[in-house]
Amino acid sequence: MSNRLFQGLVYQMRDTIDRMIGVIDESATIIACSDLTKIGEPNDFLAVDLGENSELFVRDGITYKPFGSKMKSEYAVFVSGADDLAAKMCGVLSISLSSIKQYYDEKYDRGNFIKNIILDNILPGDIFAKARELHFSSDVSRAVLLVRVQANSSVSAFDVVQNLFPDKQKDFVFNISETDIVLVKEVKAGVDGKDLEKLARSIVDTLGGEFYTKAQVGIGSVITGIKDLARSFREAQAALEVGKVFDTERLIVSYDNLGIARIIYQLPTTLCEQYLREVFKKGSIESLDHETLFTIQKFFENNLNVSETSRKLFVHRNTLVYRLEKIKKLTGLDLREFDHAIIFKVALMVKKYLTANPVKY
Repeated sequence: MSNRLFQGLVYQMRDTIDRMIGVIDESATIIACSDLTKIGEPNDFLAVDLGENSELFVRDGITYKPFGSKMKSEYAVFVSGADDLAAKMCGVLSISLSSIKQYYDEKYDRGNFIKNIILDNILPGDIFAKARELHFSSDVSRAVLLVRVQANSSVSAFDVVQNLFPDKQKDFVFNISETDIVLVKEVKAGVDGKDLEKLARSIVDTLGGEFYTKAQVGIGSVITGIKDLARSFREAQAALEVGKVFDTERLIVSYDNLGIARIIYQLPTTLCEQYLREVFKKGSIESLDHETLFTIQKFFENNLNVSETSRKLFVHRNTLVYRLEKIKKLTGLDLREFDHAIIFKVALMVKKYLTANPVKY
């Protein structure tokens, strides 16, 4: 599409500028030229020069000025001649073509369109009109995955993720911060959540195994219709935040599998504090030492089974019973009773949530 855009502009300028002008891409192939016979001609030697230069340079009597939207120049404009006039023409043309391409990308680029939806930078009423303009399929199923990496990573995680999903017509990858990368993945209708977790696992394993970059992935709900992409993105953000509070070891967190943690995360802090006051005596939850809390954790992990828990803790059964009685005396809750155990488990999660004070989306 850029080739046609550049050629249209060059064609309009050919009668105004009495020199041969044109544009080459990063492989040094002529993609637009006032001399139509030269379009498509490659120059392998010039490709080296283009890759090493970002400033004006002259080769074989032709002046070149690289330009582009990335750190490495994607294109270069050229004007026949090696004089000052050719240099000035190149400077003017590179600025004009670069600005026009940027405007074109912002207006017609699908990736930019998806990014604007994700970040709520487009009005809901404009989404479907823009989708029709871009011939963008708006009724397929998609899911948003948020990949978070370490800020000091020496590897471009964005490039890694983009290479894993090269189909730019169906999948969209872009940065939203130094550490956060968004993947909008087209999926089959009715896809299983486990399939998305396998997909996330491949991202985590690739970044960790091949590039030694630790990554976490939050998975939003599968949605049908592009207007709900922003919601899926917020869910992916929330999944990472909730995972950071309640399960710090998990590298892949799906919003649909958060369970009761999602409910607690959505509660106002005042309601959580009120719940703790109602469940416990004042100060009783703080009076539990580290050993007691560890015992409670193991008791829950072993499905409230006294014998199994005592075996895992390498303590006598009576010792565990004594500890449970101590907890009952302090809190008024007997963890051997299912209802009391549920109340205590939720209370511990609420306490953890209040202590972490996560960011809400």
